Amino acid sequence: MNRYKCILSYDGSGFSGYQVQPNKRTIQSQIEAVLAIMHKGSSIKISASGRTDAGVHAKGQVIHFESPLPLVEEKWELALNSMLPEDISILSVKKVDPSFHARFDASGKEYRYFLNQSPKRDPFKRNYAYHYPYPLNVGAMKEACQYLLGTHDFSSFCSARTEVEDKVRTIETIEILQEEERFCFRFVGNGFLYNMVRILVGTLLEVGSGKREPSEIAEILEKKDRRYAGKTAPGQGLYLWKVYY
Repeated sequence: MNRYKCILSYDGSGFSGYQVQPNKRTIQSQIEAVLAIMHKGSSIKISASGRTDAGVHAKGQVIHFESPLPLVEEKWELALNSMLPEDISILSVKKVDPSFHARFDASGKEYRYFLNQSPKRDPFKRNYAYHYPYPLNVGAMKEACQYLLGTHDFSSFCSARTEVEDKVRTIETIEILQEEERFCFRFVGNGFLYNMVRILVGTLLEVGSGKREPSEIAEILEKKDRRYAGKTAPGQGLYLWKVYY
């Protein structure tokens, strides 16, 4: 039995998220269905670096699975891509040590959140960026980001529905990049809580729009209460960009 690490990308707009759900189209269910065909009906479970919500995309999601099939790495990639739907693409397949785990061995992740600031909404971008046609004070948002860097308890910036008890995480990098009417919020850290990036973006947008002062970020962190942070930004702007090992 060999263990394989796969890097994949997917357009999340046609899925109800990564994790298997009854009567829902999900990333996990699509991949496991293809693996079942390849293994003549046997169930092959996959494990991912983390889950993504409905509408959220991935450029570099990582999964692992085990298989007895005697296929070389290139054949795995070709076989999976030939049977998977067009909104999922296997970028690479690599045989790894049997102890490798896509989630527990990850040392960090990079997420990017895209914002479209054009005055009129573009129907061809609606699934891939959040349309936000309002003025933003980029300097204020960048100032606010400084309070988020480092190691903090991010209880205020995660969904109240999270089951994780330890909410301490380290954010190493936050960048706000602008190219004409397109904004990109880039986050790199050792891990992110449920809805954390989307809540961070929603809060930064409130700073950028003048509804909050940058210094309020420190107070929100101190409160450790979701009710004090901003709204959760929509899922379609979020991309799991890269997983670090």
